[in-house]
Amino acid sequence: MEVEQNATPQGSESVFIEVDGIRLHHVHAGKGRPVVLIHGLVGSAANWRRNIDALSSDASVYAIDLANMGKSARVQGLDTSLAATADRVAAWMNAVGLDRADIVGHSHGGAVSMMLAARHPERVRSLVLFAPANPYSNAGDALIRIYSTGFGRWLARVGPYLPRRAQLFMLGRMYGNPKRIVVETLDGYVAGGRIPGTIDHVLGIVRGWHTEMAALKAILPSIAHLPSLLIWGDRDRAVSVASGLRLHRDLSGSELMVVPGGGHLVFQELPEETNQAMRAWLARGHADSRRLHLVRPKSAPTAARAPIASTLRPTSPGV
Repeated sequence: MEVEQNATPQGSESVFIEVDGIRLHHVHAGKGRPVVLIHGLVGSAANWRRNIDALSSDASVYAIDLANMGKSARVQGLDTSLAATADRVAAWMNAVGLDRADIVGHSHGGAVSMMLAARHPERVRSLVLFAPANPYSNAGDALIRIYSTGFGRWLARVGPYLPRRAQLFMLGRMYGNPKRIVVETLDGYVAGGRIPGTIDHVLGIVRGWHTEMAALKAILPSIAHLPSLLIWGDRDRAVSVASGLRLHRDLSGSELMVVPGGGHLVFQELPEETNQAMRAWLARGHADSRRLHLVRPKSAPTAARAPIASTLRPTSPGV
């Protein structure tokens, strides 16, 4: 195991460890009850740089780079399924010495987190899921169709090399307010996408997307009881808020929080609100109701306030 001291964020350590022949990287900070952070597609542990410090004041935080992502090794032909990815996370937990943890996942990482809870229930104390990919959202279907074509695969590979203005536009669609993008976030996504093997792995995930969402739907009853906090930005263009309401109904142990003004990367975009929510949830340790929460950024004008029911109204038929 290799440890680099004084890594970003401040006070954390950068750790490399071999798991089943794959060199995996994670960032660790803090002491206390373990919390594992799992990033989304083309993401990395660095995605959580605005959250790790806050969480590590109460917990022992581990932000993993999944295989073929971030600083972890690229392995050609690696199984991209949710089940295989979840099993690799469980093996990494074994190697690190984590018997059980609260699991925080974003987008595709949220789907991995749910599959981990289904396949390795003894390892998961609770879930915090930021706009997790789920079988009830069709918001990304058009992009999936595009990236399943020859042109789409070419576009995915040249994307990390497009002019900065184009990259800012694409990342901006993941935000409720693109003005909140910080340069480190953009640079992190671009750098990860330029490492050979990353985009091929992502395209493998895209090819099996609908099959994997069907597999995820099949396991939802087995994790329905698990204490889970679902967090969505109400301007999420990637995974619909309406699908979050449907998922919340399926997961009887869940609570749903909708953050006004937030996009798909709400934990990066509005870290103060989301860090507070995560810390409060983790301090409780379990969900004792199915309350719906509404969190409003401090900068939002009073006139913009809306009832929860209208914020959660389904945005497309059949969801």
